Amino acid sequence: MTKPQDLLAVLVDADNVAPSRIGAVLTEVARFGTASVKRVYGDWTRPNLGSWKPVASEHVIQPMQQFANTAGKNATDSALIIDAMDLLYTRRFDGFCIVSSDSDFTRLASRIREEGVTVYGFGERQTPAAFRNGCDQFTYLDVLDEPVAESPSVPPARVAAAHLRGDSKLVLGLRSSIASGSGDDGWADLAAVGSLMRKQQPDFDSRNWGYAKLSDLVRATELFVVEPRPTGGMRVRGKRKNGD
Repeated sequence: MTKPQDLLAVLVDADNVAPSRIGAVLTEVARFGTASVKRVYGDWTRPNLGSWKPVASEHVIQPMQQFANTAGKNATDSALIIDAMDLLYTRRFDGFCIVSSDSDFTRLASRIREEGVTVYGFGERQTPAAFRNGCDQFTYLDVLDEPVAESPSVPPARVAAAHLRGDSKLVLGLRSSIASGSGDDGWADLAAVGSLMRKQQPDFDSRNWGYAKLSDLVRATELFVVEPRPTGGMRVRGKRKNGD
């Protein structure tokens, strides 16, 4: 019997996310489950949000109106948080996708996780660390960019091996994850290593360095050996002193 897909609630902060990003976000969300609720929050009386109308219609996202009653107060954030808690208490959802670069959602993310529900965050590179680390998994919007239909697709620039090896956070994270997940023979399951990395660094994603696959990123460091497992999948271990 096929396992049913996780049910997800997708909540978008229109004040904080460009509508051009949402198609790529929803494509990524589909990897995790079914977006049974899709809502976008903002004050739709403001002209700067007008470009959201065709996008919300195309992707069947429900616009949620929240008037900015007081200058300097973010009523949109409050409305999103209240709705998220209402949805959480229905116990229907396996995960929440919060699309924003705003640190105001840090406590919301941690509160949802306290209920054993997965939180996927999506935002810009400047998203505060508190919100990124409050999610189970955080994805930067720029790695999800969709190619323009009229132009040839240009893959993101890959970070060179020397720069990868100089990224101490990346290298130390990979080494510790491989050590934690390895058996007596020193080999670790690559998928398990990726999972351990995301638990330590929720924004970990091989695409952040221009590599579509984790195996490509790990190989590119030239510090590890990656090969197929006899039972399927991939395995990884650190290179020995002789380079093998």
